[in-house]
Parts: sequence; structure tokens; C-alpha cells
Amino acid sequence: MANPFVHVELSTQDVARAKSFYQSMFAWTLNDVDMGGGMTYTLIDVGEGTGGGMMQHPMPGAPSMWLPYVLVDDIVAATAKAKSLGATVVRDVMEVMDAGSLSIITDPTGATLGFWQPKKK
Repeated sequence: MANPFVHVELSTQDVARAKSFYQSMFAWTLNDVDMGGGMTYTLIDVGEGTGGGMMQHPMPGAPSMWLPYVLVDDIVAATAKAKSLGATVVRDVMEVMDAGSLSIITDPTGATLGFWQPKKK
């Protein structure tokens, strides 16, 4: 598949409770990473398959939600193409530390999807 799902991210109001649940449910390996500015991101290692992460939801009071990310070769072009096809850009292209860049769109049906482009090494 040219554009596989590469990361799945949980935004939640209760990270500690989510960590306890998912680690007990699936025996996932969870690793906290200090992102600076008081933010911690928990990486999820599932062994085989697509891993992900979890974090404090950036919108207070918003419901918890999982967001899948799709690998793209050119995140600026993919985000622009999605917009030209009727998507709404929720989060424009932004760098994520030294790892790569992401953007988040809502498709014309209302489903939210992330795009991910790893940093060239």
C-alpha cells in the first residue's frame, strides 16, 4: 500500500487511566517522552504492527478520541490536495521535534485523519 497507516494517537482527558487500561488490556509497552513546556507524550509500542501514542487532550472537556495517521511523501502537497478535494484543515503542517511533520484534516464526510511525513535522514 502506498500510503499505509503509520501511527494511531489517543487524545484523552485522563492519560493515567488510559495508560492503566490499555497496558492491562493489551500488555503494550508505554514510554513517556518529555516534549517540553510541561507536555508528556506516551509512546505506545505494540510489538508487531502500527504503534502510536497518547497525550492529554489539547481541548479541555473534549471527549477522548483515537486519530490515525497516514504516511505521505509530501505533507504540504497532501494537505493542499485534501483541501482541494473538500477537506477542512484542522491543523496545518507543523514540525514535530526532529521526527517529521504532521497535519490533520477532516474529510468531506466529517471523519478526521492525520498525515505524517518523517524527517529525511
